Amino acid sequence: MKDITTREDVNTLVRTFYGKVRQDELLGPIFNSVIDDWEAHFELLTDFWETNLFFRKKYKGNPLQKHVDVDEAHDGVINEMHFGVWLNLWYQTLDTLFEGEVAQIAKNRARNMGTFIHLKVFEARMKRNASSQNH
Repeated sequence: MKDITTREDVNTLVRTFYGKVRQDELLGPIFNSVIDDWEAHFELLTDFWETNLFFRKKYKGNPLQKHVDVDEAHDGVINEMHFGVWLNLWYQTLDTLFEGEVAQIAKNRARNMGTFIHLKVFEARMKRNASSQNH
């Protein structure tokens, strides 16, 4: 196996990983309900991971707000189990396809992002709940 070195490698990772996500009984219903154009999403996520792994400024977007919006659209059901399953699928996909320093960086960044996004989703949910109680 080789390390992640090109955009094509990143795209293979993204497509393989989200193929698993789409089939997962916990994650699939959430992702499949909010993503209409998977091809466009694959390109966006390839840009995101290419930016994060190789520091090429390709990604433009706000993943934090997207995850907050998805949680709100699903009535605040996203929890640590969702993030755990997501991370386990990410690790499995990486371990199946790649090995090396960049693959390890992809694991570390995903773990850090998952933790940060989970906290922000929870924080936004608490603000929504407080706001709705004040009205």
